[in-house]
Amino acid sequence: QVQLVESGGGLVQPGGSLRLSCVASGGTFSYNDMAWYRQFPGKQRELVASISSHYTRDYTDSVKGRFTISRDNDKNTMSLQMNSLKPEDTALYYCNLKQPIFQGGREYWGQGTQVTVSS
Repeated sequence: QVQLVESGGGLVQPGGSLRLSCVASGGTFSYNDMAWYRQFPGKQRELVASISSHYTRDYTDSVKGRFTISRDNDKNTMSLQMNSLKPEDTALYYCNLKQPIFQGGREYWGQGTQVTVSS
């Protein structure tokens, strides 16, 4: 069974940077599609960025040009480099993993890491 462990959240001033990391165990990591989601208080979890097993990247419009998603299959990790942070980026950020149908097609979530952007 797959487990995801996130780290890197914290408090940062507007305009600052943070780097979130997600380490996966179990399964064959290179086969998986990965993504970062975030959840604002009282709101539905929403997609921030994704990176497929073929390294195709997509971003929600509000973070384009500021955030960069990456993965390292040798280390079973995914990262989100967040630059030029805004107070509106304050949220609980989740790591997401989607298995290919060949491995069962299940979806997994990390526990979440808090990002707070405030002066």
